[in-house]
Amino acid sequence: MMTTESILDWMWAALGLYWLLSARRTAKTVTHEAPWWRVLRLSILAITFILLLSSWSRIGPLAWRFVPDTGLGRALGVGLTGAGILLCVWARLHLGKYWSDKIVLKADHQLIRTGPYAYLRHPIYSGVLLGIAGTALAFGEWRGLLAFALMASNYFVKARREERILAAQFGEEFQAYRRQAGFVMPWW
Repeated sequence: MMTTESILDWMWAALGLYWLLSARRTAKTVTHEAPWWRVLRLSILAITFILLLSSWSRIGPLAWRFVPDTGLGRALGVGLTGAGILLCVWARLHLGKYWSDKIVLKADHQLIRTGPYAYLRHPIYSGVLLGIAGTALAFGEWRGLLAFALMASNYFVKARREERILAAQFGEEFQAYRRQAGFVMPWW
């Protein structure tokens, strides 16, 4: 029988593998991100998942529980993680060739407003954050909440930078989209 920890490890590993494989099918990049910014973001991503999934991060206050260890809490956490991962994949499919892990525009870039983008301007970030929150709940330790706060801060800054680029590229079309779709939650 698989443990909650191994189920969550496999779920996140599957998303990571999908991300790597799907990155090959994107359009040519026409703008570029500063290399130092990418290194910083990837470092934050690594720290987040080390905190979240590595057993050696269970030290001191990071290992203290913020919820009791129950089967219901673990199941709810796994369910939320799965929902977050599915939201990421759904969003990635709708972005298609315009997806990038960098803050860039692609050749002939289009403003995507289908699928989850009809409701959320940053559904990939929403999905990752929901998944991290679910994993944090399943483990019930403060390290998970720290991982969530770290990634939420990273995504907030990244999303704001992306929105400036999209607003400059798409003007009023993007402003109308901002009024229609929530930032990382519907209508927020």
